[in-house]
Amino acid sequence: MIVAVPKEISAGERRVALVPDAVKQLKAKGVDVVVERGAGAGAGFDDASYERAGATIEGDAKALLARADFVLKVQAPAERPDGSHEVDALRPGSMLVGFLKPLDAPELAGRLAAAKVTAFAVELVPRITRAQAMDALSSMSSLAGYRAVLLAANALPRIFPMLVTAAGTIAAARVLVIGAGVAGLQAIATARRLGAIVEAYDTRPAVKEQVESLGARFVELDLETKDAEGAGGYAKAQSEEFYRRQREQLAKRVVAADVVITTALVPGQRAPVLIEESAVRGMRPGSVIVDLAAEKGGNCACTEADRDVVVQGVHVLGPTNLPSDLSFNASQLYAKNLVTFLLHLLRDGKVELDLEDEITRGALLTHQGAIANEAVRARAAS
Repeated sequence: MIVAVPKEISAGERRVALVPDAVKQLKAKGVDVVVERGAGAGAGFDDASYERAGATIEGDAKALLARADFVLKVQAPAERPDGSHEVDALRPGSMLVGFLKPLDAPELAGRLAAAKVTAFAVELVPRITRAQAMDALSSMSSLAGYRAVLLAANALPRIFPMLVTAAGTIAAARVLVIGAGVAGLQAIATARRLGAIVEAYDTRPAVKEQVESLGARFVELDLETKDAEGAGGYAKAQSEEFYRRQREQLAKRVVAADVVITTALVPGQRAPVLIEESAVRGMRPGSVIVDLAAEKGGNCACTEADRDVVVQGVHVLGPTNLPSDLSFNASQLYAKNLVTFLLHLLRDGKVELDLEDEITRGALLTHQGAIANEAVRARAAS
């Protein structure tokens, strides 16, 4: 079996789907690995390191995809500068795995199905114990939460920890984290390690213990939240009235913070707006908001994707791909996720699909010329 790793063509993407150590793991299982020339350069892995690990280097991207049995990618297939599309280069009957944005871009699923490609979306890997080592969403979210705090610390015109000096005492910075999923919890831990006073809010009461275990204060609002958690531990979408009241109550916490990190996302939907412009204008000049939901519209009304928007001296940052900033480690973690998933599918060096298996069935996006995931199929048809 030939596993192919193309160079990512999405703007700003520096990660690579396999690192040399991961190539060694696959080679040990009898899998041939072909890597496009320069695929790992953005993450700090040169072609020679892949060759030493046992991979073959291919200079022609289209030829690479055409010969592959299984293609490993970070970002979803996209259109090339010459107008061709990566999907069109895939061989019918081949397999693909990557971040395929199944609920956000169902038209891609339709294209993959029409090309008779069996595709697996890492976003669809079920959140069960057996699949933890395959959970790429959590791997990347953890890095994003860490990086978000560093961005905020760099933009904030003050230090995070309390500092006692001969000239007086400097108070610690106050950080508010909205959303205590994987990214939020990592943001809390990072801000605490930097010495900030941290509080966090989440609609799911069940995460209170996790927040407090990291040394942060859990914010409780006067809202009904017993039905706030959906399948897989994700937050459920709420009514507009719920969000209105939430914004009103959160505003008091926002204006008191020096840094706000927002991470609230609902799969397949626009990110809920949790911070109104009036709250941003009420913050002290120099304060910073880092909105990790920027790609889905943002949790802050002032957020613009991949821009630093300044509102009365308050910086609102809207990064959309923070794991790419940490491309070396992000690639290591992502490669581990993919290799674990691929080995789950392998039997005697070949892929065997057991559609009765919860992980295989859950991650499957397209198969045998059709969209396999019911939710994506319904969205594609709407």
